[in-house]
Amino acid sequence: MEMDLTGILITAIVFFSIVAFVKILVDAKIRHKLIDKGMVDENVKYLYPEKSDLNVSASLKWGMVLIGIGLGFIIGQLVPSGISEEVTVGSMFTLAGLGLILYYFVAKKMINKSK
Repeated sequence: MEMDLTGILITAIVFFSIVAFVKILVDAKIRHKLIDKGMVDENVKYLYPEKSDLNVSASLKWGMVLIGIGLGFIIGQLVPSGISEEVTVGSMFTLAGLGLILYYFVAKKMINKSK
């Protein structure tokens, strides 16, 4: 009896999760279409930035962070084996942080250039 109830419960949870996810996606599409057609208050447009600018900036940010992590890993492999683990982790975090700092300046320059 418990197995039947568990199966029904899992099926219901999965079904309602899919329905909720589809509803969220449809509502977001409708909001974006209303904003694009100008049928919404001007203040709402600022809540949704341009997709292309957001994607390029996010790609640039994560690319710089991953390059920093990769360089940190390479540096950790070049040092003697006694301290390589500490140097690897420390240089990965340090260079990833430097990547984020460099991203800040590049993104700031891109924003100023577009204005």
